[in-house]
Amino acid sequence: MKISSFSTDQPLFAKIRSFLSNPYVSLVVWFLPLLLAAGESSLMAHDEGLYARRARQMFETGNWLTPDGSAHHKTPGIYWLIAASYKVFGVSAASARFPSLIAGMLSVLLLYNIADRLIGRRLAWLAAAILSVSFLWLQYSRLGTPDVTTICLVLVGIWSLLKAEQQPKWRPLLGFVAGFSFAVGFLIRSFMVVLPAIALLPYLITQHKHHRHLTNPMLYLGGLVGSLPSLIWFWLSWQQYGSDGAARPLQFVWRLAADEREGNGLLFYLGDIAMKSFPWGILAILGGWLAWRWNDRRDRWLLVGAPASMLLILTLFPTRLSHYSLGIYPFLALLAAIALDWLGQAWLQPANPALKWARRSVWLLGAIALLLLIAGIVGRFALPALYVSWSTVAIVLGLGWLILPGFLLWKQRQARLPVMQKNWLAGWLMPLWVALFVAGLSGLLGDYNPEVRQFLQQPAVATILKQYPINFVDVGGKTGVLLNFYTPQRGAELDDDEPLPVGYAWIRENAAKKLTQPHRVVGSMKGWQLIEVTVTQ
Repeated sequence: MKISSFSTDQPLFAKIRSFLSNPYVSLVVWFLPLLLAAGESSLMAHDEGLYARRARQMFETGNWLTPDGSAHHKTPGIYWLIAASYKVFGVSAASARFPSLIAGMLSVLLLYNIADRLIGRRLAWLAAAILSVSFLWLQYSRLGTPDVTTICLVLVGIWSLLKAEQQPKWRPLLGFVAGFSFAVGFLIRSFMVVLPAIALLPYLITQHKHHRHLTNPMLYLGGLVGSLPSLIWFWLSWQQYGSDGAARPLQFVWRLAADEREGNGLLFYLGDIAMKSFPWGILAILGGWLAWRWNDRRDRWLLVGAPASMLLILTLFPTRLSHYSLGIYPFLALLAAIALDWLGQAWLQPANPALKWARRSVWLLGAIALLLLIAGIVGRFALPALYVSWSTVAIVLGLGWLILPGFLLWKQRQARLPVMQKNWLAGWLMPLWVALFVAGLSGLLGDYNPEVRQFLQQPAVATILKQYPINFVDVGGKTGVLLNFYTPQRGAELDDDEPLPVGYAWIRENAAKKLTQPHRVVGSMKGWQLIEVTVTQ
């Protein structure tokens, strides 16, 4: 019997190829493994643990306004989303991170749509792929914090505004969606959503004659409807706690505006973005120059004006933290795509003046790759075990980026220039993808407190936590936040000078040393002890 040869031209494989060639499907296939690649998992203290714990309080108490009985300084949207995730999937770190995972994926797909309108379909996929392999973006897409969810809503608003320009008959509805999404962003991230709204003003004002968004009444109606949950929350807080309930969010912003955090000066974001988006932040500078010169005058106020405005506002704001800049990253991806394509096109045209810049970028990348490779190899032998996984990532990335200059040099000698554009793009993107995938599998993008996780997984400790309520003796600080979340049955909250009831308790080591009541130490970790009090005073 004759057996037909294996061929990708068969109908089944043709359908699979057609399915995977869909840009949305291919982006999901590209980004989803990076989101789901996970080794061991533990929450990041301080912020992620606080969001996860407060959402758990809402879920367990049924009080979705102020579960701890006091006025709060942040709007509750992200707590509600995480608590809803607990209701569906149960209380866990993975459930706390689920809303961000979904928002991260949606943001990549939304950026593709936005880029399709601004820089064309061919570069749109590249921009979305670049955002997916931006380190800080991927990290926060896997954290249970409000940042990526807020940016997703901002991208919905931008997409709606651009779509309204293309389809005037849908202008009222799309204006409503834009206003609604920004207002819901306030529910999720409080006053931080004001930053991207202000950054859009250059586009909204300078191009008003073209799009007339600012005179669309549905934009404001959408904002009003989207603000209702926040307004109701403010009103209920005021009813319960008086002026303090409504003033806390404003007081929080005022505190942030009063002091510089951790010595992060005016140049903080330039270095931080360049490092945590590498190499895209550097390429985006070239892309911004190209976009300002060549793109449609209407579009450049959005492509360049919005991220430049955000960077300026963030720089002038005294509290400067890495995740505050996440709203710039989708724009960095757009601009980096323009630059990477411009340099890549030069390989197809030997007389192109840009070719010398393309070659220089390759050799610079090769030099950085060599440094990464050497640092990774040295790190595997010289660094503590805690950092060995980072050495592995450095080796993977260094090897990957070393391939690009060698491969392109070989291609040039073979005079096979027509295929070099795809080789060029893959040489930049794939090593980063593989390195970030390895980082995910190693736990570097999910296991932020392995010492706490390993202690809580010890059989003796895990059994006690599962079977008994645990009292908390003056528990605070970053580790205390994690203990609050990971302790299934909470007992009483006590000061360290109070007599302890019989049972189990979390207590600081220095406080336990002063304890006069008979007790035994179950285990110690990061300055904390789990003790069993055997006799009460």
